[in-house]
Amino acid sequence: MGTKPGAVQCEFYRGMCSLPTVVDPATGRITMRAGFVGAVMMPIGLAQQVKTNLDVRGVAPLSIIGHPRANMWTFLARADIQPIGDPDEVARLWKARVVVIRDGDIALPSPVPDPLMIRTWVSPAISAFRPSGAVVIECALSILRQTRR
Repeated sequence: MGTKPGAVQCEFYRGMCSLPTVVDPATGRITMRAGFVGAVMMPIGLAQQVKTNLDVRGVAPLSIIGHPRANMWTFLARADIQPIGDPDEVARLWKARVVVIRDGDIALPSPVPDPLMIRTWVSPAISAFRPSGAVVIECALSILRQTRR
């Protein structure tokens, strides 16, 4: 019996990227439990601007999952996002469809071809580096504030 692609990829994510991944035996999906690593999901247009802003700042390498059918990107980030006290800022993120994932499972792209294109790497996980989730949120808010003027 040979090694399955999901198991090999899962080992890479755990060893090189410090992502607590597991392979679901029923589906073959690679998932990880949010905790130390969380995620910030947002529409592609905003996400591209956030990525550019982070790239300019030298915040790299970024691990970004694309959801082509939903037109969303998910930034894997450190789970250091504090609750936002300003209701206007919360509303701004809500209206822009920005979602913070602090708990639950995060599905990663499959190592085998996905005919449905549910998830794909925009920028694959290649190391243990994760940007601060708070910085990702602040970047998004900064861009959203500028577009509302």
